Amino acid sequence: MSSDAIEVISRAFAERGGDVYGERVSQLDHALQCALIAQEEGASDQLVAAALLHDIGHLFESRGDAAELEGRDARHEAHGARMLKPWFGPEVAGPVGLHVAAKRYLCATEPAYEAALSEASKLSLRLQGGAFTPAQCRRFEAARHAADAVRLRRWDDAGKVAGRAVPALDAYWPLLVRISLRRDE
Repeated sequence: MSSDAIEVISRAFAERGGDVYGERVSQLDHALQCALIAQEEGASDQLVAAALLHDIGHLFESRGDAAELEGRDARHEAHGARMLKPWFGPEVAGPVGLHVAAKRYLCATEPAYEAALSEASKLSLRLQGGAFTPAQCRRFEAARHAADAVRLRRWDDAGKVAGRAVPALDAYWPLLVRISLRRDE
C-alpha cells in the first residue's frame, strides 16, 4: 500500500476521529470497536478493514454532522467506498458502499431491527430514504457484497459502547498493508 493511503487515513482520524455525531462514542472509537468485533467474529482481513474504515467518508467535507446540523444525507458511504477502492479493492469498498443500504434492508426484513437503532441511526435512516421496499430488498440481495454489508451493519450497530477497550489505530496498519499488497500482486 502506498504510504499515501496510511497518511490520508491517519490524518483523517487525527483531525476528525474525535468527532461525535449523535452517538456515545467518537468516530475513532466506533471504527476501532467495529474492527475489533469483526476480528472477534473471525472476519476476513478485507472485512475487518471494511469495519475499521466503513465511516471514513464522515471524516471529509463535513459529512459527519450533515444529518444533525443540516438535515441531509451526505452519502458518506459512497464517498468512503470511492476513496477506498483504489487502495483496497472491491472486497473492502463494496461492503463500505453498501452498509447504509444494509440498514435500510434490515429495517425492511427484520421487524425489531429499526426499533433497536440508536436515535442518530434513526435520524439518518429517515434522511437515507427509510426502510427498503420489497423491490429494493430484492435488488440489494442480488448485490455482490450484500451479505458482507449486512455483517458490517451489525458490527456498526454494536460498535457504540462508551469506554470499551480497543487496540490503537496503528495496530491495523499491518492488516491494511497486507490487503493492498495482495492487490498489487
